[in-house]
Amino acid sequence: MGACNFQIFPEDCTYETCCVEYQGSVSYIPTYAGNLIYLIIFGILAASQLGLGIWKRTWGFMIGMVLGCAVELAGYVGRLMMNDNVFQENPFLIYIVTLTIAPAFVTGAIYLCLGRIVCVHGPQYSRFKPGTYTAVFITCDIIALVLQALGGAITSTSDPGSSEQDTGVNIMIAGLAWQVVALGIFMILSIDFGVSVFRARRSATQPTDSKFDILRRSKMFKAFEVALAVATVLIFIRCCYRVAELREGFDGGLANNEPVFMVLEGPMIFISVGVLTVLHPGLAFKDMWGQANWSFRKGAKNVDAATVPGHAKLQGESDVELTGHSRRAT
Repeated sequence: MGACNFQIFPEDCTYETCCVEYQGSVSYIPTYAGNLIYLIIFGILAASQLGLGIWKRTWGFMIGMVLGCAVELAGYVGRLMMNDNVFQENPFLIYIVTLTIAPAFVTGAIYLCLGRIVCVHGPQYSRFKPGTYTAVFITCDIIALVLQALGGAITSTSDPGSSEQDTGVNIMIAGLAWQVVALGIFMILSIDFGVSVFRARRSATQPTDSKFDILRRSKMFKAFEVALAVATVLIFIRCCYRVAELREGFDGGLANNEPVFMVLEGPMIFISVGVLTVLHPGLAFKDMWGQANWSFRKGAKNVDAATVPGHAKLQGESDVELTGHSRRAT
């Protein structure tokens, strides 16, 4: 490595003419092998989520997951470019902006699941209607994404070290902090709903929708609920880390500590996406993802075949077929 030479502009620096510690965009050379492995992992996860989403028709969930993985890919491309030349500003901005906003897409996909879980277990156990969870938290996620993207745009178009760049970083921090608060409230409400379901099941005081009986008892569905909780906690940890990192600034200790980054950034996200790929909601809901949607057609009635003698219900379809005649949902 070269000695520090502050008479050379960063864009003209090379590893032979400048020192990484004081003149690089970060004070280390990002590992090529580690970032390449993360890039490959996110590429595999993006392809898997795309395939499963098309197969199981989980469109909203698929879009959030695939976009999240795609933006993560861009971030690790930026870090690989930094390995080639850590003095250039553009690769650094690609990395910092994309890896900051990418998890917001993943949390959006996660938020879509709670309303359906409420429908499966029973809205009567919830403090809010199933659709309320989706509407409120997706709105929170959009706000977080807009703030982070806006802050990233300002940061990337400002001169290094300028007040405008500081403003952009502060807006990114605000977006991340908003995301942390939203995730925290989401976890609290999820726990509250889970406790209500557990207590009600033990007392057996309230009826449940019988068409989801088999689904509720499914080991796959129960495992999916655990996976969703794990993913949410991991993303929460990652967001807290990024708030602390950006709060210290680009010259802070966390922003220049690669081992901490390689543990608390990439793995927190690809493990979250990974468990929700292996335990994909399309697989866990056993083709009932659409039926568990909170936005049912107005006036539609769910008829339990077990309560109508001589009638058969086809699981996975929205209508109920009756022996000898048909009943239209009104």
